[in-house]
Amino acid sequence: MHRRELLQAAVVSPSFLIAGPVAGKDSRTYAYVGCFTTEQRHGRGDGIHVYRIDSVTGSWTHIQRLGDLVNPSFLITSHDRRFLYSAHGDEHSATAFSIDAATGLLAPLNKGDTGGLNGAHLALSPDAKFLIVANYVSGTVAVLPVRPNGGLDDQIQLIPPEGKPGPHRVEQPGSHPHQIVFDPSGRFVLVPDKGLDRVFIFKFDAKTGRLTPTEQGSVATRAGSGPRHLAFHRTLPVLWVLNELNSTATTYAWNAATGFLKPLQILPCLPPDFTGDSTAAEIALSPNGRYLYCSNRGHDSIATFAVNPGSGLLGNTRWTPSNGKTPRYIGIEPGGQFLYCANEQGDSVTTFRISPATGGLTATGKPVVSPSAVSIAFARF
Repeated sequence: MHRRELLQAAVVSPSFLIAGPVAGKDSRTYAYVGCFTTEQRHGRGDGIHVYRIDSVTGSWTHIQRLGDLVNPSFLITSHDRRFLYSAHGDEHSATAFSIDAATGLLAPLNKGDTGGLNGAHLALSPDAKFLIVANYVSGTVAVLPVRPNGGLDDQIQLIPPEGKPGPHRVEQPGSHPHQIVFDPSGRFVLVPDKGLDRVFIFKFDAKTGRLTPTEQGSVATRAGSGPRHLAFHRTLPVLWVLNELNSTATTYAWNAATGFLKPLQILPCLPPDFTGDSTAAEIALSPNGRYLYCSNRGHDSIATFAVNPGSGLLGNTRWTPSNGKTPRYIGIEPGGQFLYCANEQGDSVTTFRISPATGGLTATGKPVVSPSAVSIAFARF
C-alpha cells in the first residue's frame, strides 16, 4: 500500500477518551508523582506524592504522601479520574488506588500480580475493564482484569514478544517491552520493545481482554535504536516513536483499519553540535497537535519538533534546557497550559508554560523538590 493510501485509510477517532471538566476558576487539577525508592535503582524517593496545581501559575502545593511503596515508577489515572494505577520497578505487581474527587487524595485498593518482573508502563482499556502492563525485565506483556470497584485481579494473559535482540550488548539482551498504548479506536495495542528493536501491534478483544498479533505483527526499527515510547497524533493517521538508545524520533503512517504501520521519517532528538552521551526518555504532543516534545537524558533538554499539519512529518527542532538532571518524564496537564518535567537525578519537577502560538517552553516558578521523580499522572475535576 502506498503512503497516500495509508494516510487516507487510517482516519482515527479518539472516541474512547473521556474528557475532563472544562478549565475554569472552579476546576481543580491534581498531580501524582511516582519515584524510585530502592538502592538497586539508586532511589531517593519515598512513595507517591500528591499535589494540587494552581491553574493560573502552574505552581504545585503538596497535599499527601503515600509511603510504603516500592518503586512506584509509572502512574496513570483512569479515564473517569476515579482511580490511579501504579507499576512498580523490579516488582511483580501493579497497584490500584481510589481518588477522592473532592480532595484529590489517594487511598490504596489492592495489588494484582503481573506475572513478570519490573512493570515499566501500563494502560487501561477504553472501557476500563482491563489493565495491560509491560514487564520490562522478564520481557512479557500482561493483561489484568479490573474489578468494578477499580481494584485489580491477577493477570489472565502473558505474552512474550519474540524476535532477534538488538546489537547493544548491555541494553538489548532480549525482549524489553517499554510501553503499552491503545490506538485512538481502542481496537489495537502497540508495544515498543527496546530490546528487540521492534514495535509490536496486537488486536484487542474488548470482551475477553485478550491480545492477538495483527497480520503485520510488528515493525522493525533501525538496529540499535531501542524504541521506548510512542504518541499518536490527535486527528491525523500518524504516530511517532521515540527511540531511546540512538535518540531519534520516527514518524509512522497508521492504518486504523488493519493496524498496519509504515515508517515515513526519522530525525535526531539531539542538536548536531552535541557530542556527549544521551538517551531519549519521554514523548508528548501539544494540545493543538502542532508540536511534539521529547526529553533527552544527558543533554538534559526537551526537544521541540514542529508537526506538519497535513502530513504529520516533523521539522524545525528547538531545544529547551530541562533545568534538572536526567529528565525521565515529561507530561502536559489537562488544561494544556503547562508541561511538567520530572528530573530523576535532579530530584525535581520543573514547570514550563507552553506558547500556543509557537510551542515554545518557558520555565516558570521554582522547581518542586521531588527525589528520584520518574513519572507524573494528572486528574482534573
